[in-house]
Amino acid sequence: MTTAETKIPYLPERIEGLRELAMNLSWRWHRPAWRLFEQIDPGLWAASRNNPIDLLRKTGPARLAECANDPEFVRLYQSALADFNREFASETSWFAERYPDLNGRPVAYFCAEFGVHSSVPIYSGGLGALAGDHCKAASDLGVPLIAVGLLYAKGYFDQIITLDGWQEDSDETFDVASTPLTRVLGPDGTVPLATVTTSGRAVHIAAWKLVVGKIPIYLLDTRLEENDPADRDLTSKLYGEGMELRLKQEWILGVGGVRVLRTLGIDPGAWHANEGHATFMLLERLRELQAAGVDLDEGINQVRARSIFTTHTPVPAGHDTFSSDLIASCTGQYWEQLGVDRDAFLRLGFHPETNHESFHMTAAAIRLSGRVNAVSKRHGQETRFMWRKLWPGRDPTAVPIGEITNGVHLSSWMSHAVMDLLDECLGEDWQSRDADPELWNRVLELDDERLWRVHMELKDRLLSFSREYARQRWRDLWSEAVHLVGAGTLLSPEPLTIGFARRFATYKRADLLFHDEDRLQRLLTDARHPVQIVFAGKAHPADEPAKEILQRVYSFTRDPRFEGRVAFLEDYDLLVAARLVRGVDLWLNLPRPPLEASGTSGMKAALNAVPQLGTLDGWWAEGFEGENGWALPLAEPGADEDADDLAALFELLEREIVPLYYDRDENGLPTGWIRKMKHALRVAGSRFTTARMVQQYAVDYYAPALRGELNGDDRPTG
Repeated sequence: MTTAETKIPYLPERIEGLRELAMNLSWRWHRPAWRLFEQIDPGLWAASRNNPIDLLRKTGPARLAECANDPEFVRLYQSALADFNREFASETSWFAERYPDLNGRPVAYFCAEFGVHSSVPIYSGGLGALAGDHCKAASDLGVPLIAVGLLYAKGYFDQIITLDGWQEDSDETFDVASTPLTRVLGPDGTVPLATVTTSGRAVHIAAWKLVVGKIPIYLLDTRLEENDPADRDLTSKLYGEGMELRLKQEWILGVGGVRVLRTLGIDPGAWHANEGHATFMLLERLRELQAAGVDLDEGINQVRARSIFTTHTPVPAGHDTFSSDLIASCTGQYWEQLGVDRDAFLRLGFHPETNHESFHMTAAAIRLSGRVNAVSKRHGQETRFMWRKLWPGRDPTAVPIGEITNGVHLSSWMSHAVMDLLDECLGEDWQSRDADPELWNRVLELDDERLWRVHMELKDRLLSFSREYARQRWRDLWSEAVHLVGAGTLLSPEPLTIGFARRFATYKRADLLFHDEDRLQRLLTDARHPVQIVFAGKAHPADEPAKEILQRVYSFTRDPRFEGRVAFLEDYDLLVAARLVRGVDLWLNLPRPPLEASGTSGMKAALNAVPQLGTLDGWWAEGFEGENGWALPLAEPGADEDADDLAALFELLEREIVPLYYDRDENGLPTGWIRKMKHALRVAGSRFTTARMVQQYAVDYYAPALRGELNGDDRPTG
């Protein structure tokens, strides 16, 4: 079994608690623990990409002994360890105080990806980051949650940009020894915990545990000698190529996940399917009830009573649909175990706008979940309209799909520098009062000069990071110096710096500004008021149009006309994201409405006092208040949306945004811009954190599901 001792074999006795701190990812959002690790060796801490296990493994015995004998280090260590132990020993929490009768059986949270730290690269973008933040907030609030996902041995792909700007996708198995993952053993000490049948073969499933504060994440793994060689790699790669592999991964996640929890003796009282990838979890529980003698209709009601389903996208391609033949090949006629025939099974996954010979995962999840939600108010409107045919005859506004707007984990995404500033201005206990709107109104009273100084320090850190990152990439991967220009080595701290970083998809329009190259050139290279843009993001390996957009954007990083004012940071991950949302001046978000369900990158930037410029879609449709950024007006029906948005985008940049940034007072401060920064921080902190989000899930969905409450009138009939 992989243990903390095998990962970190040596520590002086006086500071051996560092091992415990490193193995729980709560250090990621607790400043004393973070600073403790950083103090051991700042250079090695940065080189390890803020990975405490790597740091402790590579730090020499002499330096560790020096730390153990340093009174100041030991004082910081004891304080951090005491905070850690106090938090996990405490039986009081927001959830326990509000629901003392519900603190027994947990909520099982199933998701295809989790983004909690860059050392465990089992995430591709917003869905994974959201799931990781959900777990962190559940830990903070004491929500009894356990999470289930897949351990992708090769993670998501590693991005390499060729000289002509084309994205290449490389795979590399990450080193489990450098992560806080530990092997989970069954009650009898065995590694395989469950078995599913797929393609006529038994596939044995093991699990690893990742501890995020108080929340365990169980990650399923098929890399076992007991398995046929063809099945060992089923969980190797996130969103691998081909519908058959996708189906088998979702089969392992849903069916295998339920069976692993049963083996471990975990009996959830509620079940949350975060996106349609987890739909088979609902079906497996229905199979269990059928096996226990419950008839189908009553079984569906019982599953629905304790199930929550969250849908994250209005984009049709984001909803998996599998042919009936593929379902049969993968599941081995699973419907027989449900006590129904093939047609009745397919009806569970029937979508009124697809053929009857396919199984729509989202439709099945909606039918089997008593509580369904979208992830923003705007997305809720679109989702109710999108799924109205499952409730024939109902007005779309009456379709029983709610919304809980996404949020981000404040302590993970707000920089320590901003948090330190809030300590000084709001009191060191401000995080215990972060639900108080009046607290966030006091942000408007922050001293302009101090806030601006903090922001410029973070901007300098971003530019230093981009230079060092480029140096490392050039050393390890690149052969041409031209890559160095594109990686941001020519950026400087004075110009207005715009950030655009997210998954590259066509509807997100990363290249919109480049539709008018001459106008953009004038904007970026203005001698008195220059502007620079930093891009980052990955296109899905199978999304050729998105790769073409990325290639087009990257080509401008090497175009001399733009004087090095366009940069692209390769291999976007949580670490790069954190640097960007903290260090740019303005966040750019240009999805084509209504295709952005939520979008959380702008929230992360706003928590660092970075205003957003974006279309009125997703969270920005409800988050934009006028003073906290800028919004493009919604295009008129039938208009050329891209052309209208491009014109409005340049109009705002040229007439309002750039002049405001460069309008300085007698002390050299952009007071008007700083006012926007304060409002961005106020709105994000008061309304768009996962603390608020998870509390809403607990009150509106988890508590009723844990009690088994169900409104029978809301069951789909279409």
